[in-house]
Amino acid sequence: MAVTGAASGIGATTAALLRDRGDRVIGVDLHDAEVCADLSTPAGRAAAIAEVTALSDGRLDGLVTCAGLSRAGAPQVSVNYFGTVDLVLGLQPALAAASAPRVALVGSISGTHPNDTAIVEACLSGDESTALGAAEAAVAAGRAHEIYSSTKAALARWMRRIAVTPEFAGAGIAVNAIAPGVVLTPMTAELVSDPQWKSIMDAAVPMPLNGYAEPEVIGNALLWLIAPENSHMAGQVVYVDGGAEAVASRTVE
Repeated sequence: MAVTGAASGIGATTAALLRDRGDRVIGVDLHDAEVCADLSTPAGRAAAIAEVTALSDGRLDGLVTCAGLSRAGAPQVSVNYFGTVDLVLGLQPALAAASAPRVALVGSISGTHPNDTAIVEACLSGDESTALGAAEAAVAAGRAHEIYSSTKAALARWMRRIAVTPEFAGAGIAVNAIAPGVVLTPMTAELVSDPQWKSIMDAAVPMPLNGYAEPEVIGNALLWLIAPENSHMAGQVVYVDGGAEAVASRTVE
C-alpha cells in the first residue's frame, strides 16, 4: 500500500492503521517517509512514482492520497489536485498488476462549496500553468479561500470521469473518494482553537452527528474503500462529515 501525506494528519493515521493490520506501507511525504518527494512539482511527482513503483516491485495493492495543503494560495492547485492526479495516473500500471487494486482519494466537503470555475476547468484540462494563474488571480481578487474548494471540486469530478474507464474499472482498479468534514488534525488545530474561526467553520460545515471527527474516523473509512471486499463501488464520493452535506442539501431543497 502507498499513502501520500503519510508524515502527519489523516495520512499518518491511515498509514498506522494499515501497518497495525499487517500491511506493508510505502509512505510518501516531504520528509519522514519511505519516499521523500515534493508533490508540488512535476519532477517531484515523477520521482515519487518511480520510487513507489520500485519499492513495490511494480505491483501495488492500494493507493491512498492524503497529501494536501490547507493554507490558501496557488500552491494548493499543485499539491491538492495535480499531486494526486499525477500519482494516480503514474501508478496505474503498478496497480493494474495487483489482484484486487484499490485507490482512495481524500476529497473534502468543501468540494460542494463555492469555487472558482476557471481553476476547476483548468485543472480538469490538465493545464497546471493556467490553473496556477487562475489561482493567483483569485488571490489578487480577495478570493483565495475559493482555491481549496476548487481543487477538491475538480478532484471529485476527475475521479468520477476516470473511475469507469478501461484503464481503471476495466483493469479491476476501484477508484473512490472520502469527503471529510472538519477533522481534528494539525492542519485544523489553529482554526479550531480560535473562537472566531471555529464559529465560521461551524456555520460552513455543520456536523450534527458527533461534531468534528478524529483522524481515525477518516482513516477507517479509507481502509474500507481500499479493502478487497469493496468490489463494486466506482467513482463514488463518500461523505464522512457528520451530516454536513445532508444539511446543505436540505437547505437547498
